[in-house]
Amino acid sequence: MYLTKEEKQKLFAQYGENEKDTGSAEGQIALFTKRIAHISAHLKSNQKDFNSERSLVHLVGKRRRLLDYLKKKDITRYRAIIKDLGLRK
Repeated sequence: MYLTKEEKQKLFAQYGENEKDTGSAEGQIALFTKRIAHISAHLKSNQKDFNSERSLVHLVGKRRRLLDYLKKKDITRYRAIIKDLGLRK
């Protein structure tokens, strides 16, 4: 797989409270962003891979729902994760 266990722990440690905090919205958003970037790069060279394209759309929707949830619950955490990941202009 493209993401090892250590890389995931590092990602969750950076965006969550610790490396075992896999349930936080920030950690999940960061993981989805990493997966979206990986699938997007794959689709640049494999344009006819429609299953991966569908997976990409599904992941973008999941990330969007999590971002909407975070915006509704705590706007400062939402702004921080947006700025850290560089999702908006």
